[in-house]
Amino acid sequence: MTKEKHLSKIFLSLLLFSMMVVLAACGASGDTNKESGSKTSTWENIQEKGEIVVATSGTLYPASYHDGESKELTGYEVEIMNELGKRLKLEIKYVEMGLDGMLTSLNSGQADLAVNDIEITPEREEKFTFSEPYKYSFGTAIVRKSDHSGIESLEDLKGKKAAGAATSVYMQVGRDHGAEEVIYDNVTNDVYLRDVSIGRTDVILNDYYLQKLALAAFPEFEIMIHPDIKYHPNVQAIIMKKDNDELLKQVNSVLVDMHADGTISELSKQFFGGEDVSVEQDYDFE
Repeated sequence: MTKEKHLSKIFLSLLLFSMMVVLAACGASGDTNKESGSKTSTWENIQEKGEIVVATSGTLYPASYHDGESKELTGYEVEIMNELGKRLKLEIKYVEMGLDGMLTSLNSGQADLAVNDIEITPEREEKFTFSEPYKYSFGTAIVRKSDHSGIESLEDLKGKKAAGAATSVYMQVGRDHGAEEVIYDNVTNDVYLRDVSIGRTDVILNDYYLQKLALAAFPEFEIMIHPDIKYHPNVQAIIMKKDNDELLKQVNSVLVDMHADGTISELSKQFFGGEDVSVEQDYDFE
């Protein structure tokens, strides 16, 4: 082979390799606008599909659950999302999963938003974006009526079996106080409550309003909200992947309108026994 032919062969190989790299890069970029070549935002993708995919549990009464008669998914946060979809002229498609999977689904692109009484925390704000709040509450503890499960303060959680989801803020409270974790995936309230009642677990650390309504729904269990344990004032909102600025803008615009016209307040009273959880509270405990 002559030197000229050898150089030509090398040049042709390099040219083919460069073309393959360019084509591969184009094929890998599913978010590229075909006309402008610019990256397509999550909001633009949502508009193109005509739907928002929302992750929720479907097992957390009264935030997200299935109606006993119609079997339809409903709840405070579900109905907020349904109204949001109507005002944005988009369909809402729900995917049901446990809390631990919801955050993963946002980063993987399986879901656009997630709602499930998800608290705004500094740690989550580092990784995700939150909407305007729609719920203000605080933490309480469900224990057995007979002996308060041997718990009279958070310090008594050491060695006690605390039921919940691994990544919940409330499980972290139990963990910080030495509780033994009993992790559930995506079970209904009756499973949690029954296990405390029969002694399989000792305590459920969770939101006051959720626990109050859960107890009312299952009066057959010998359990109660501890009268002296109140802690951790908190705020809930819609959560989404970090830096989805246009999606956040659209969601917040609707939520502001829904607060202003009383829609969220009415939904709160509907699902929380007449109480308005959408109003910020001034709690006198830490």
